[in-house]
Amino acid sequence: MRAFCRKFIGNRAFYRMVLAVALPIMLQNFVTNLVSMLDNVMVGALGTEEMSGVSIVNQLIFIYNLAIFGAFGGVGIFTAQFHGKGDLDGIRHTLRYKLLLGVGIFIVALAVFIPAGESLIGLYLHDVDATSDIAKTMGFAKEYLAVMLFGLLPFALSQTLSSTLRETGETVVPMVTSVVAVVTNCLFNYLLIFGKAGFPALGVVGAAAATVLSRYVELLAVAGYVLLRRHKHPFFSGLFRGFRIPGELVWQITTKGMPLLVNELFWSVGMSLLSMGYSLHGLSVVAGYSISSTVTNLFSIAFMSLGVSVGIIIGRELGAGNFERAVDWDTKLIAFSVGISLVMGVCLFCTAGFIPELYNTGDLSKTYAGYFLRVSACLMPVHAFANSAYFTLRSGGKTIITFLFDGVFMIALSVPAVFLLYFCGLSIWWIFPIVQSLDIIKDVLGFLLLKKKAWVSNIVA
Repeated sequence: MRAFCRKFIGNRAFYRMVLAVALPIMLQNFVTNLVSMLDNVMVGALGTEEMSGVSIVNQLIFIYNLAIFGAFGGVGIFTAQFHGKGDLDGIRHTLRYKLLLGVGIFIVALAVFIPAGESLIGLYLHDVDATSDIAKTMGFAKEYLAVMLFGLLPFALSQTLSSTLRETGETVVPMVTSVVAVVTNCLFNYLLIFGKAGFPALGVVGAAAATVLSRYVELLAVAGYVLLRRHKHPFFSGLFRGFRIPGELVWQITTKGMPLLVNELFWSVGMSLLSMGYSLHGLSVVAGYSISSTVTNLFSIAFMSLGVSVGIIIGRELGAGNFERAVDWDTKLIAFSVGISLVMGVCLFCTAGFIPELYNTGDLSKTYAGYFLRVSACLMPVHAFANSAYFTLRSGGKTIITFLFDGVFMIALSVPAVFLLYFCGLSIWWIFPIVQSLDIIKDVLGFLLLKKKAWVSNIVA
């Protein structure tokens, strides 16, 4: 028992160090997801069609967001290890790379969404249960997407700065700027959706406008901090002076980091395809799934934030050459993450019955939402271990392995399963838990990969 505790449980100093990194990320994600749930409730108050239209567009925007996170995550492996090494020029080069990459992804997104937005939305519209109006849902979705496009660029730019701050140990500032943004979003959602305090009642257009406004507020906040505190983070100084990146580093980041971009694209497209597969069962399922996803994300922030912390902490130790400590701390971090997910899973299961009642949607949508929440609660520890394994492998630069482990797994197994089971005649009551349970396979693969310790490497030596 004593040996078990030494292996999986750290001392107080260890958890103080972990929480110093993780708590700001947790708080940021908590506020973001809480406000997202409140936004979801406010849009849901307009009706099932409005909520379904917004949910569908958010599935598409989700692909763009994860492409940004994936691209920056790949570059961030180098940023974290350069930070551990104390190489300011290296950090500066990775920041330039992110700027170019973010603008490039934004241009590609516009080239897809502007001509093909309506066609993409139409893929999700299947009124099987005849309880909703397809045409109205399409109209609301198009209105929402047209406004949301204006928030894509500021999101990419703010994440460029915030991700670099996090990877160099500054997690409080990105948290504060994110909190300011989401509070702005929540406030103006209320004002613009329902027309309060003299503002016009714009419905779903108001929801989109509030989100876009919050993107600009976040960018201004983080950029203002960077300008005022350049002396604290010297790698920001001289960023645009001789704007160049060494060719060898470009090649290293591209070969190591781009698999993460492709991975996030695969994974986000896979999630959207899963949602599309669930939508074959009707718009009530779309609304129910939107509710459950939003609420589950709120309850998952602890283990998701610890996963990000794994990447930061373990990446720093690997960059400093502390391999034994990295392995020891990683084991304890994973155990901590799974333990927290067990507690949060119990809380989610116990509250799944009444949370859907907060929404002004049909009874069938609420029934689906409650069921999806209970299934997600039971599988939360499974997802927590897979998440920690992913960030561990990523911290050591094993991006090809993480690509196979995450994105390819989603596209090759989870997505075909949801459509195959539908065409086999199974109902959503069976399909959802079966597809969600496939992550158990990822846990087995992740355990084997972690045990081999192939991820223990310094990629900036």
